[in-house]
Amino acid sequence: MTIRLTKADGILTIEFNRVERKNAITGAMYQAMADALRDAEQDASVRAILITGQPEIFTAGNDLDDFLNNVGEGAMTPERPVFQFMTALEGATKPVVAAVAGAAVGIGTTLLMHCDLVYAADNAKFSMPFTQLGLCPEFASSLLVAQSAGYTRAAEKLLLGEPFVAEEALEMGIVARVLPAAELLFFAQGQAAKLAKLPPASIRTTKALMKRARGALVKETIAAENERFSAMLTGAEAKEAFTAFFEKRKPDFSKFD
Repeated sequence: MTIRLTKADGILTIEFNRVERKNAITGAMYQAMADALRDAEQDASVRAILITGQPEIFTAGNDLDDFLNNVGEGAMTPERPVFQFMTALEGATKPVVAAVAGAAVGIGTTLLMHCDLVYAADNAKFSMPFTQLGLCPEFASSLLVAQSAGYTRAAEKLLLGEPFVAEEALEMGIVARVLPAAELLFFAQGQAAKLAKLPPASIRTTKALMKRARGALVKETIAAENERFSAMLTGAEAKEAFTAFFEKRKPDFSKFD
C-alpha cells in the first residue's frame, strides 16, 4: 500500500508509504490521494486532513520512471492524476495539515504551499529543482513562494533549485514551526485534532476568506506554468537532464542558448 489512508476522530490521514523508493509518487498514488480528498469533501465525519510521510522521508517527488513513461499521454493535462490531486488539494474546503520529515523534493515542497498548517522536523530538507531538470515551476509555486518569502529569496530557491533546511523554510514562511523529529507527528496530529473539534462551518469559512484574494491569481498562474511546463517537458534541455539522471552523470547544458 503506497498510500496509506486512515480515518479516525474526524481526521483523514494521507501517508506516503513507499519508503523503499523514497516515497517517490506514481500516477496511481496521485489518483489515490485525489480520490481521498474528493471523498473527504463529501464526508461530514472528516473535519481535518493530515498529510505525512515517514520520519526519514516525506517524498522524493515524482517517480521519474513512471512520470516519463506517461509524457506522451498528455503529461500535464487536467485529467492526469497529479493534476487531479493538486486541484483537489488547492480546492479543499476543510483544513489541511502537513507534517514533513526528511526530504520534500519538487512537488513534495510545492504541495505544501496549498496546505493550511505545515510543520517540519528539524531533519527536513526542501528543494524545488525544476530548472535543474530543464523545467519551470509548477502548480503556482512561482507565485506562492514569492508571496511567502519575497522575490529575492524565492528567486534563489527557484532559479538555483538548491536544497534548503527547515529553519530556512521557517524564515521563508513555508512552514509554521520546526520541531524535533521525534515530536513532529504527535504535534501535527494534535493540531489536526484541535481543528477537528472546532465548529466546521467557521473553519471552512475562515479558510475560504483567507484564500479568497489569491484564488483567481493562483488558477491563472497554474495555467501559465502548466503551458510552459508541458512544452519544456518534451524539450531538449529536459531530455538532457533526465538522460543524465538515469545515466548517473552531471547534465551538460553548455550547448543550449
